[in-house]
Amino acid sequence: MAKSRTHIAVPPGAEIREQLYNLGMSQKEFAVRMSMSEKHISKLINGDVQLTPDVAMRLEMVLNVPASYWNSLEARYREKIVKAEAEAAMDADARLAERFPYDEMARLGWVPEAASTVEKVVNLRKYFGVVELGLLENEQIMRIACVRQAHTVMSDNALRAWAQEARILARGTETASLNPAGLAAAVPEIRAIDDFHSEDLKKLLGKNGVALVFVPEFEHPYAYGALFLDGSRAVLGLSENASDLELRHSLNHALAHIVLGHVGRPGLTEADEAAADSWADRETADLKAARPQKEKGALS
Repeated sequence: MAKSRTHIAVPPGAEIREQLYNLGMSQKEFAVRMSMSEKHISKLINGDVQLTPDVAMRLEMVLNVPASYWNSLEARYREKIVKAEAEAAMDADARLAERFPYDEMARLGWVPEAASTVEKVVNLRKYFGVVELGLLENEQIMRIACVRQAHTVMSDNALRAWAQEARILARGTETASLNPAGLAAAVPEIRAIDDFHSEDLKKLLGKNGVALVFVPEFEHPYAYGALFLDGSRAVLGLSENASDLELRHSLNHALAHIVLGHVGRPGLTEADEAAADSWADRETADLKAARPQKEKGALS
């Protein structure tokens, strides 16, 4: 039996059990008459296996009840299961939807405005490309390395939304497959580029398998940058509104995760994040020391 807030799915086996009770027939005898195993009959009565047209015909012979009746019971049962499961999933997703900054996402044009929680759930499912929002916990869907400002339930979901926008924006960007060795060799050239929005930086990263995109921030930003695998390449989303210093650190942090072999590995640890931060801080400090004549703004 499957049930939700307003739906209860009762298997046809409940009717079979009642018929056997009225006839005073044991399941063992019934199995013999049906020419089926006792195990299968038990599963049929408990709703663990589907009542097929073949079984419906056998039931007509043994219980003298038309096969069409049993087929109809089975069809209604399966339909009720779908409705019960859909309602239960919607109820669970309604609770999850409240943990996303939906209004801000709508303001930025990432999702349509919604008048109800159900609309929010449907729009969020479409935005992320999942049938249930709970699937976003699966690292196969969302495995993100990032430079974050806060770590809360809301910030985690805001980061997922922000990273998904980066994924969407990157769909029009062509890159090679991710090449950590090539990227490591290109670090000096990357460090020499001051304009983070320049085509030179995008082409250099793209040549080594990293699609660079710039994503608008939420009113209260949760991260300056996010890095994740998308097929055979990586996507790096940087904050559209971050300062040059924040962008430089986020870029270096992302490069560190790739060069140090963290990207794509399940379960990034605090040690991994610390190593990436250390690498990024060192690169940023070295660059600041190499450019003492730079006016305040770019790296200060």
